[in-house]
Amino acid sequence: MRHSLSMIAFRALSVGVAAAVLVSPATAESKKKQQKAQKAAAKAQTPTQSNPLAGVDSKQPDKQLFDKALLALKKGRYDVARLELQALLNTYPDSEYQMRAKLAIGDSWYKEGGTAALTQAEAEYKDFITFFPNQPEAAEAQMKVANIYYMQMEKPDRDYTKTAHAEEEYRNMILQFPDSPLVPEAKQKCREVQEVLAQRQYEIASFYLGRENWPASIARFQTVADTYPLFSHSDETLIGLGDAYMGEAKAIKTAHLPAAAKEQLITTYENSAADAYSKAVMRYPLAPHADDAKDRLIAMNRPVPEPTKEALAQNEAEEQSHATVKLRDRAMLLVSHRPSTVSAVRVGEPTMTDVKPTTAAMINKNNVATYNSVMHIGDATPADGNGATTGEPAAPRSDTPAAAVTSKPALEDVPSSDVGATIISTGGGNASGDASGTPAAAAAAGGLAPVGPANAAPLPAIEKPANAPDQVNDVKGQQQPAVAQTLPANGKKPNPKFDANDDSSSKHKKKKGLKKLNPF
Repeated sequence: MRHSLSMIAFRALSVGVAAAVLVSPATAESKKKQQKAQKAAAKAQTPTQSNPLAGVDSKQPDKQLFDKALLALKKGRYDVARLELQALLNTYPDSEYQMRAKLAIGDSWYKEGGTAALTQAEAEYKDFITFFPNQPEAAEAQMKVANIYYMQMEKPDRDYTKTAHAEEEYRNMILQFPDSPLVPEAKQKCREVQEVLAQRQYEIASFYLGRENWPASIARFQTVADTYPLFSHSDETLIGLGDAYMGEAKAIKTAHLPAAAKEQLITTYENSAADAYSKAVMRYPLAPHADDAKDRLIAMNRPVPEPTKEALAQNEAEEQSHATVKLRDRAMLLVSHRPSTVSAVRVGEPTMTDVKPTTAAMINKNNVATYNSVMHIGDATPADGNGATTGEPAAPRSDTPAAAVTSKPALEDVPSSDVGATIISTGGGNASGDASGTPAAAAAAGGLAPVGPANAAPLPAIEKPANAPDQVNDVKGQQQPAVAQTLPANGKKPNPKFDANDDSSSKHKKKKGLKKLNPF
């Protein structure tokens, strides 16, 4: 009896376990579905940047239009989204969703991409900033305008128009909305854009430096050093600037100038080069090429400056902020038209104002002023009332060796010549002289007195040209006199005599073979 009861209990327990095993998978799956539904509901109730009104449960028609437009925008149906948003703007002008709908239209063009779509997106964002300048979303719209140009940037050796526009728009974003949470991102993007602009100027300067065009290379290097101090190759920029000034000094060494003036000009250019090298050591002491600047100063017998602690700390932070350049990034440069901004720094304030660029004309002007001051040119007084100065040697170009300095003779120092003519009088008279043809007679007649020996024989009288034949007009009714012609006795006009040396004719050419049968 006890055995039977235990068997019954065991069977009941087995059935319960089996039922629990069969029910547990279904229960677990239902719990997972319930959790997913709860998360989806919570997510729907949480406002997002694209739909800040997602948690608002409303059955108003403008709200329904707005939700339908955002759903279409999320699924990539940009035309449908714009139609829904435009219907909202036109149908409900007093709706509370007007501002977000206006911004969403720009987002639809922005996400669609393409040159035409991005241009339309920029126009929509600009309109939004005009209508809602004090709203927090205005900073977002300005940021996206700058991003439009950022996405269209070209490499440094290509057109830089989009890059310059991106820099301008990021500056506007930082200056107009300084309290926006998007400012740090805008500053970083601005540093990356300025890295591309600085790289462009640096490559042009290096091109001129390799071709020994010293003024052009100095102008470009100086512009980069003054405008973009956060450039990743700033140390090489200053070293290139110093090398260009040393090239100027080398050109002066080969010029034919007085020894004192040559020494003074060389010293001036070497001082400028030493200043550039010293700045590279002081401002970028931890840069990869700082030691090259020190070596150049030692070769010039100039003292090597010691950088300050602040400069060391600043440059250390800049060097550590550089991102690691991966092999994938280098490979993408071969196929992508976008520039690489990996080497841009992540710290420091970007340049917010445009510094006046240095031009090659300004460098040439400074070189001319330096040359004139050394050669003591510029104190000459005007020779006449028109302000013309006496002849002085022109300053040589700084990019070519100066020629030998020669003095230009004055007009009164030119030796006289025995060949020429002198105007005796401007009055009337026979300019060719009288019948005798003497110089005195010609001078008395008011003409030109020939220059030559006094006992020269008079010129022969000018022969009078022959009279032209009388013109004969063909008048109707009058017979013209016949021209007399001499004809031979037989009355036939003889043919001209053939000369084989002057004439060429197949008639007089001797024919051979079958050519005799050809009458032509």
